Amino acid sequence: MTEYTVHHLVSELVHSLGFTDKINEGALCEEYSEILNKSRTPYVTSKSLPVSYIKKLSEASPYPEEFLRKYEELKTKQIREVDPLLTLLYKIQCDEKLKNLLVKDEPNKINGYPLSNEKLNLSGKDSQPPSKDVQKQEKDEKSKKRNVPQGIYALPLWVNQRKSLSWDFKQEPRSDFIHCGPIGVLPPNVQESRLIDDILFCLVGIDGDYVYSKKLDEHEKLFLVDDTTNVALKLLVQNMMPMFSHYSTIMSFVERNIHYEQGLVNHALSAAMRTFLKDYFVLVSQLENQHLQHNLTLQKLWFYLQPSLTTMETIANIASILTKGDCFGGTVLSVLHENTASLTGSNKSREICHTLTRAATLPYFEILEKWIYKGIISDYYSEFLVEDNELIKKEDLPTEYSDAYWERRYTIRRDQIPIFLSKAADMILRTGKYLNVIRQCGKPVNCPDAKAIVYTMRESQYVEYIEPAYHFASKKLLDVLMDDADLKRRLLSVKHYFLLDQGDFIVQFMDMAEEELQKDIDDIMPTRLESLLELALRTSVVNEDKYKDDVRVELLPYDLLTQMFKILQIPADMQNEYRNTESMMLTGLEAFVFDYEVKWPLSLVINGKALAYYQILFRHLFYCKHIERLLGRVWYLNKKTKSLPRSELCFYAGAFALRQRMLNFIQNLDYYLTLEVIEPHWNDFFRKISQVTNVDEVLFCHNDFLEKCVGDCMLTNPRLFQVLATLMTLCADFSIFLQGIMRCTMDVETSTMGDSLLFSLQEQPLSDLSSCPAALENFQEQIANFEKKFDQSIICMLHILHSVHQSKQTSKIINMLYRLDFSRFYEEISLKKMESYNDM
Repeated sequence: MTEYTVHHLVSELVHSLGFTDKINEGALCEEYSEILNKSRTPYVTSKSLPVSYIKKLSEASPYPEEFLRKYEELKTKQIREVDPLLTLLYKIQCDEKLKNLLVKDEPNKINGYPLSNEKLNLSGKDSQPPSKDVQKQEKDEKSKKRNVPQGIYALPLWVNQRKSLSWDFKQEPRSDFIHCGPIGVLPPNVQESRLIDDILFCLVGIDGDYVYSKKLDEHEKLFLVDDTTNVALKLLVQNMMPMFSHYSTIMSFVERNIHYEQGLVNHALSAAMRTFLKDYFVLVSQLENQHLQHNLTLQKLWFYLQPSLTTMETIANIASILTKGDCFGGTVLSVLHENTASLTGSNKSREICHTLTRAATLPYFEILEKWIYKGIISDYYSEFLVEDNELIKKEDLPTEYSDAYWERRYTIRRDQIPIFLSKAADMILRTGKYLNVIRQCGKPVNCPDAKAIVYTMRESQYVEYIEPAYHFASKKLLDVLMDDADLKRRLLSVKHYFLLDQGDFIVQFMDMAEEELQKDIDDIMPTRLESLLELALRTSVVNEDKYKDDVRVELLPYDLLTQMFKILQIPADMQNEYRNTESMMLTGLEAFVFDYEVKWPLSLVINGKALAYYQILFRHLFYCKHIERLLGRVWYLNKKTKSLPRSELCFYAGAFALRQRMLNFIQNLDYYLTLEVIEPHWNDFFRKISQVTNVDEVLFCHNDFLEKCVGDCMLTNPRLFQVLATLMTLCADFSIFLQGIMRCTMDVETSTMGDSLLFSLQEQPLSDLSSCPAALENFQEQIANFEKKFDQSIICMLHILHSVHQSKQTSKIINMLYRLDFSRFYEEISLKKMESYNDM
């Protein structure tokens, strides 16, 4: 998420809360965007929420029981974002000032729409948990969305329809099982024998005649014993009933997870549970053998079952949590790890949970090892923490999709990050991405520090496994970019053309292509511009650049202002505030940019986003050069007026003074953009990339350089950019107007230098101003009008720059302020206007 995206989201939140009329929206959004960019963390880490937070929030809620029920439900589903959200709500609840601000005026409305209890589902009577059928349907749909490997199909329907295939209790009417009367009519010794028979059946998931199960819901069963049973025997049987429930829970989990779509982690966990069940079945077989030999009593049976009760209870608790939360992939590992860490009092339970976790992590760690050691993802069930989005194909990599490859091809699945790998998640993602790029470049990938990853409770151990692979991958890819792809020379080449580092070629190009660029965009021949550009490159200093053939000409279908709106993500309904109301057609001067052909893997750094930034800076500098050339021609024509009589020369004094102020403005602006913004940032950027250790640092430094340049070039502030565009348009209009007057007055034969898109001279120019008082008055009136607009715009710009300097405290802005108004000329004009306004 870029800085501008965060700024846009903050702005949307401010609009949604309806605070735009009460605060300075722009300043607030900018401040909070900076705070968020500095404080945000890439992934949600699991931190237990204090009980006091939940207690206070539930007390403040109008429906405390509903609030607590919803919280427990979300925690059961292992939703990690619940605790951070409640922490935010708790802070709002404790801040009375903020709470009053949120509920002021219209407490139950946002943007004028009421929030009813029905929508919030907080009504105590009407709000009910979803029905069992709805919950089951949601789980089925969730399972269908999971990826199943190609060529593997779901189990046939008869697997679920034939209930006798299950090792769990099957629910059928009790009348089918009762073949005898109440057990209470039998003697105690016979009752004990019959009860042992039923218990042995229940231990393997079969209802007995006198001990049987009753289904309460999808996950729970209640076990009952005949009411007429002897009291002493009944108490013994009830002691053994938890074992039936544990067995049913475990077997239900195992059979549910034999389906292919449940993933390798659940498959491995189920297999590990089956290993424990195998020992359990051996115990039941031994007990049955004792019973057949008439050596087993209920007391002995209870004694033999007690050691296994702890094992079955531990496994059943895990199975119950995973089933209720419908856990999958990395979430399963997180639950197992948290259970293992919490079982500090019982060594046996802790060892059992550790064994299950180690078994469940085996397939996950196999995927992880392939990713961090080879850069390959073999995640058929979408349960790994890295997601392969498959946005592009290999044959598309050398073109414009390379930036999408790096940013969106491989991403983090937050819900699939095991809690013990949360600290290393970002390192895991980058390691595999680096190796994947190296493989795409045809380079061998043989990590010298490859080790088998084994589950351990010590989370720092995983960093020790991953760090060597990360350092190898980052150094290898950095060497490929710096040495094989010659990244630094490429960046210098981009600077020559887009940032006009060696500007002699652009002067020659503008001389040759001026006539073509003044045409309408639909009338321009791109091939002609390509030829003129090639000629300018071959006859200038940049001819020594071996990458000059990668420069291309492009005519964009939108102007610079529209391009900045897209970058800043300003809504369409707000864009008209910063636009001129006059509709203007697009000319070559406004649409012309350079493009640059970049091949893989350089396109990771010089990607589409970076080129867009470079094009924005180029269009800004190119148009400044164009305005400076126009004003320079006016100065050249002014030199011709020396031959005029002194009486006529004084008519042009005001125009010459305004021309000089405009020229001073545009030259100072050009100096500021090139020598005070771009060049210092470039030197700082090149110094940083000489010290980087991985490609992500190169990308960060490059993006930071471009964002700083665009921001300091006054392009990210819509108001400031609009005033700047107005000033440059005024300079162009004034230059074209004065050139037309001078050419007609002095009959100077020069080529057409007008820009029809910037200004259109509707009246026929006069041949002699001194001979026509009306023409002279009209001329001086237009010059005064230009001067008034120019003064108003530049004073407005100085005010905006001053406010920006106060908020950001940057030396560059204050230097620009001093350069534009070094003699305080505009400050005095502004003070005079304020005094005259106060007098009125």
